[in-house]
Amino acid sequence: MIHDHQRPRILLYNPFLLLYLWLNKGHMMSPLMQQLEATAGFIQSKISAKANTAIILGSGLGNLSSVIDAEFSIPYSEIPNFPVSTVEGHKGRLILGTLNGKKVWVMEGRFHFYEGYTAEQVVFPIRVLKLLGVENLLLSNAAGGVNKEYKVGDLMIIKDHISFFTPNPLLGKNETALGTRFPDMSEPYANAFIDKVKRIAAEHQIKVHEGVYVGVTGPTFETRAEYQLIKIAGGDVVGMSTVQENIAAVHCGMKVFAMSVVTDLGIREDNNVITHEEVLAAANAAEPLLTLIFSALVKEIAA
Repeated sequence: MIHDHQRPRILLYNPFLLLYLWLNKGHMMSPLMQQLEATAGFIQSKISAKANTAIILGSGLGNLSSVIDAEFSIPYSEIPNFPVSTVEGHKGRLILGTLNGKKVWVMEGRFHFYEGYTAEQVVFPIRVLKLLGVENLLLSNAAGGVNKEYKVGDLMIIKDHISFFTPNPLLGKNETALGTRFPDMSEPYANAFIDKVKRIAAEHQIKVHEGVYVGVTGPTFETRAEYQLIKIAGGDVVGMSTVQENIAAVHCGMKVFAMSVVTDLGIREDNNVITHEEVLAAANAAEPLLTLIFSALVKEIAA
């Protein structure tokens, strides 16, 4: 007699069942993985070249793409399943080209939770890049200064972040094809990349800070009390992006480097008012230094 508790084991080793599962493995793929595979497949059908490094450009930082020898460029709106950037200062294109002699993917503009996208949609492009062969992810952003030693236009290497104020993109059923259920976040930003950038900055006499980025949802700039809370929590800058991208990238095994341009000072004593136009202007002014640093880092880490 076969007892009920024995039946699953018998089915598991049934060769005909295993053959059926293998032949139909595509149909058993989760809806998310089906979308990711379809999007990556569409992009790869347009260009067969590969790159193991990708750069995501934040607000006011899109001109870095002007120094890239582009082989392929496509608007986000033409990529299946891709969100579309709605923020001024984000051009909304995916580029594959050469930077400092190395192949790179470049995203001109990112997606934010405050645009109405879910956390899963925000990180969808990160996962597509992983399927395209990306192992190194470089992030840039415009951020508000919390540390009183920072000035507008300063650059800060993100050595760690606080993500408690934004929804975690890994909430829900884990996608095991991408990564483990509980990814380790003890080194969210690769120390090896940080060391390289500190050396690059010193060689070119570029002043850089090293600090903690606090991610918030936005789209409002922070109140004075919120800036004080962020400072007490250990934050040096605050912004509305990056942390969700980082979590998704670490989850799927990428090494990440991130740098903030300090575009406003929310911790000042005077009655300052922050506008998005001022943020874009400060980011544009600092962009040549960011471009130099990213270009030098790409030369060292890209395949």
